[in-house]
Amino acid sequence: MLILGIETSCDETAAAVLEIKNGSFRILSNLVSSSVELQARYGGIVPEVAARKQVEFVMPVLEQVKKLGIPKNIDYIAVTSGPGLITSLRVGVEAARTLSYIWKKPLMQVNHLEGHIYSALLNKIQNSKFKVPASPAGGQNKPQIQNKNFQRLPKLVFPALALVVSGGHTQLVLMRNYLDYKIIGETLDDAVGEAFDKVAKILDLGYPGGPVIAKMAEGGDKSSFELPRPMMNSGDYNFSFAGLKTAVLYKTLNHKNVKSLKQKRDLCASFQEACVDVLINKTIRAAKEYKVKTILVGGGVAANKELRERLEREAGELKGVKLLIPEIKYTGDNAAMIALVGYFRTIRALKRKSIKKVDWGKAKVDPNMEL
Repeated sequence: MLILGIETSCDETAAAVLEIKNGSFRILSNLVSSSVELQARYGGIVPEVAARKQVEFVMPVLEQVKKLGIPKNIDYIAVTSGPGLITSLRVGVEAARTLSYIWKKPLMQVNHLEGHIYSALLNKIQNSKFKVPASPAGGQNKPQIQNKNFQRLPKLVFPALALVVSGGHTQLVLMRNYLDYKIIGETLDDAVGEAFDKVAKILDLGYPGGPVIAKMAEGGDKSSFELPRPMMNSGDYNFSFAGLKTAVLYKTLNHKNVKSLKQKRDLCASFQEACVDVLINKTIRAAKEYKVKTILVGGGVAANKELRERLEREAGELKGVKLLIPEIKYTGDNAAMIALVGYFRTIRALKRKSIKKVDWGKAKVDPNMEL
């Protein structure tokens, strides 16, 4: 089965082709073109700018994917329909609708957060080759991935718990089966990735905040600043990061030396530690309460080294629990994860005999789509 995935929920334009055969998979192509450098000039995402760049990038990205020698017999198309920026989402959905109509191929709509959950299955990709072709339409290309060899697709053992940590979302999701979701906790204000971005802005470190704060934290003393762990002991699985962000702001106002590089490193380390403490505490506690067999982690913040190492260590102490974290290159927005969800949705539709030959006309954008 060959599936074309398309992802345009925010500021990345991505297309990928995934081949799955007899329980094994290989990624034939996975191209991501980003406008992050342009967004950095504004200190964050500007929806109108993101949408304009999506329009610029989408066809060149698809052309690049085509040039990599993808077989013409694509079986299905999967596209992100939400959540995300409505103007960006429309670009990808319209492109997918058009291809579905022209090629007469079924179109699967995918929730962006599902993509991050299932990206955890894209771990330890073997024999990957990296290429950075000329950037289509002037965008910043991320590594082009080609995996010539098939490898087994990890099977999920249920119940499973998914931790989604990104710029727009922070959720704990309980799964009793594939494509079966129950949100047991989520942020009540800022997402953890958003908090990283805002703290980086407070400290004049640039955008995006996640990578730069993690880099600064490597040389910092995480015990230098006392910061709160909001809702860590709330008794539920919800999150709150707005207060932590505000606490960092007050530290910068009350400590004149925070302008020094050392103090910034220390504050970054302290902030990162506070975020990780909350995420780990709630995840491990939920895993124990619901007696899960698998923990999945996805989203841009899943690239954070401290979070990954702490999860591996503490989840490793849980008997009979398997931890799945995507390779760092699959933590951000990409289309391989969308194609993978498309595969699971296709399998379910085939079992239910509900798949239609061509259903491009029903594809809609939903910027507030829920799991």
